[in-house]
Amino acid sequence: MEFSLLHKDPDTDARTGVLRLPHGTVETPVFMPVGTQASVKSLDSRELRELGVEILLGNTYHLYLRPGTEVLDAFGGIHRFMQWDRPVLTDSGGFQIFSLSALNKVSEEGVLFRSGLDGSRHFFTPEKSVDIQRSIGADIIMCLDECTEYPARYDRAAVSMALTERWAQRCKARWEQEGMTEAQSLFAIVQGGVHESLRRESAQALAALDFPGYAIGGVSVGESKEEMEQAVAWTAPELPRDKPRYLMGVGAPEDLLNAIALGVDMFDCVMPTRNARHGNLFTGQGRLNIKNARFARDTGPVEENCDCPACRTYSRAYMHHLFRSGELLALRLNTLHNLFFMIQLTTRVRDAIRNSAFGPFKKAFLQTYTRGMEA
Repeated sequence: MEFSLLHKDPDTDARTGVLRLPHGTVETPVFMPVGTQASVKSLDSRELRELGVEILLGNTYHLYLRPGTEVLDAFGGIHRFMQWDRPVLTDSGGFQIFSLSALNKVSEEGVLFRSGLDGSRHFFTPEKSVDIQRSIGADIIMCLDECTEYPARYDRAAVSMALTERWAQRCKARWEQEGMTEAQSLFAIVQGGVHESLRRESAQALAALDFPGYAIGGVSVGESKEEMEQAVAWTAPELPRDKPRYLMGVGAPEDLLNAIALGVDMFDCVMPTRNARHGNLFTGQGRLNIKNARFARDTGPVEENCDCPACRTYSRAYMHHLFRSGELLALRLNTLHNLFFMIQLTTRVRDAIRNSAFGPFKKAFLQTYTRGMEA
């Protein structure tokens, strides 16, 4: 992996860059749609390419349980399996183990958990997480971390942070031992809860280990938006300037812009696709609930001047009808619109940074977006 910084906004820490990965280049800041089961719900790989998606996120926990590493090995990895020829990033499985497992028990060696599918018992070590991600074949892989819950008192967050650092050292050793450094880039994950000293300590310790990139984890787990932004503000300045910075699980437009202003380069979140499946659509004037009766006779598109497949072709009335009728097409069209909105937002952000105008762009966007927010 090569990461090149191209532009820096003069008034904020926002920046543009390019990631060069085995399966292609990615311009940053970038939003990565979540393909949990080697699929972004309701869309195929061709549609994702046409939307302009440059990189997808895959889920180690789910892909390990199904289809399993034997199937992925037989296909030579996720790219051939899902017919996706652009870069992929995988998480480590840590968040899902701690949030979805019916039972998990953490030790120094790793974490024992029960499958959310059939209750079977499994044991993840840092080394096994790296091995699974090798089978998946992602361009960027993540260290196994203990995702600290919220709220977590200082002592609890400190223990979790220290364990995450030790696991990161083991992941790096496995990654180097297996000769994966050219094909896959390993990112470490900063933890520390909502405690400033722990966030800074975690970032500094991991930075000293010289990973190809760094992620800010343990956010968007129940804390307030103010606490999340503060955690990013503490962490980002401690990370190497010449390495990519990835904020995990964050994807609301307003949160994305605030984090970009703090120097974050990469984002992923299920919010755009999950909101789409519930009829909540992103527009520059805020979220629009297509279920509302006032759209039943509306002849306009979801958003004027939007070039997504839904807005180019269909009216709000038709989108409303599909959703109210329980038609599967509603989920697809809504998802196409929301992902296109996020891809276009990051494109506009990059343009603003290149033109030294990110601050005014952010202010104008948020004023319009938040003023038009619907319940």
